[in-house]
Amino acid sequence: MPREEKDTTLMQRLLTIAAVSAVALAASGCTTAPQGPLTAQNNTGLYSLHQPVVERTDYVFDVQSNGDGLSDYERGRLDAWFGSIDLRYGDRVSIDAPGGEPSEGVVRDVAGVAGRYGLLLADGAPVTEGAIAPGTVRVIASRAHASVPDCPTWSDRGMVERTTTSSNYGCAVNSNLAAMIADPNDLVLGREGSVEGNTDTATRAIRSYRTRPATSNQALPTTSTTSGGH
Repeated sequence: MPREEKDTTLMQRLLTIAAVSAVALAASGCTTAPQGPLTAQNNTGLYSLHQPVVERTDYVFDVQSNGDGLSDYERGRLDAWFGSIDLRYGDRVSIDAPGGEPSEGVVRDVAGVAGRYGLLLADGAPVTEGAIAPGTVRVIASRAHASVPDCPTWSDRGMVERTTTSSNYGCAVNSNLAAMIADPNDLVLGREGSVEGNTDTATRAIRSYRTRPATSNQALPTTSTTSGGH
């Protein structure tokens, strides 16, 4: 076969292969592109459809106030109420008063009771149902809970050959994240880093490590290998 005919035949084969490859790529692009809402059946990426959902519950408690603060009896009632709802880290305590801002005495007394549980008062108060009676203030404890709905899910049991994630993809990681986070509100609002640091707290572990006597300076323990009478 002449050289020119060989070159022409080789070129035709290369063009045919290129055309077939282009058609295959176009077909694969059409089949893997998500159609409609993102579901487990068309999720071709690494994004998990199962994301943590944060729900908030507001507990309210009205206490009597004389304007200058709370009496010993009212502080005791408030303390007992905090204990009954198991007030803990992550909860947010706020005060709502009929006139808007509570008095300094009320803030001081409520903050003192909340401080027994290691909490500080939050700025502002959420909107709650019911009017606040005159001569009373409303203490609100807001608690957030994070969870991942519909997890675990094994609805996709088949071994279908498609380039998508499983129906349970992301359930384990995000469910553990929702369970371990101390303040679920951080999943929604985030938390800004503080530019100020407590050097005493930051160096406490290092200081304890340096001041502890080294075990290499201690004598090795001696153990007798014989028992009495033998």
